[in-house]
Amino acid sequence: MSDKSENAAESLVNNIIEHVSDAVSKQKSVRFSTDNDSVSDQVNKLLGGKKSVHHVLGGGKSADVLLWRNKKISSSVLGAATALWVVFEWLDYHFLTLVSFVLVLGMVVQFFWSNASGFLSSTRDVPRIKLPEELFVNIGVAVGAQVNKFLDLIQDISCGGNLKQFLIVVVSLWAAAVIGSWCNILTVIYSGFVSAHTLPVLYEKYQDQVDDFLYQVLGLLRSQYQKIDQNVLSKIPKGNLKSKKAE
Repeated sequence: MSDKSENAAESLVNNIIEHVSDAVSKQKSVRFSTDNDSVSDQVNKLLGGKKSVHHVLGGGKSADVLLWRNKKISSSVLGAATALWVVFEWLDYHFLTLVSFVLVLGMVVQFFWSNASGFLSSTRDVPRIKLPEELFVNIGVAVGAQVNKFLDLIQDISCGGNLKQFLIVVVSLWAAAVIGSWCNILTVIYSGFVSAHTLPVLYEKYQDQVDDFLYQVLGLLRSQYQKIDQNVLSKIPKGNLKSKKAE
């Protein structure tokens, strides 16, 4: 009975090691980059090739805002986001408190407006604010679509069998968890918002310098990967396991 359990355990370990070896061999065939692609080609692929930054961002009004084509609109959007972050983060306001203050202020204005109409004949009717229902429907649909895309992406990576992509996503999520422990979700969202409104326009302005920097970084990563491949990954046994399994 013990021999059977030992053989089963050994078979399980061999299968696991063989699976890792097959994944590593597939990655070795691809390497950090293909033999036909140079590091500069990788930089071009990473940053959209010969496409403009405006085209990579999807074009349209959103790309115009991110690239500061209209400085008044872009500065207003960034200023509004900064003001909200300052109110909630620095002044320590809460969302419910701010909403309550805004509602109270609106009711006070409408109260005095409606009562002043009896004394001033030229006073217009009190304006009423009503948000369209389509606004909330569109927001819900847009948010749901993005959430489903993200879920599809991580599930495709989990089931795709690409070990490198799987490890990159796992490490990225782990890094996000660590960053989330340092600051709250509002600060993370605001940092991403500021990055989206600064990094694209800086890259568009200093594209050559950024490409040169990325060229050096990718070259360094490629050389380090080759060292790890030669010293560690290439030494993982594979052929002996297959022959032993065949016996």
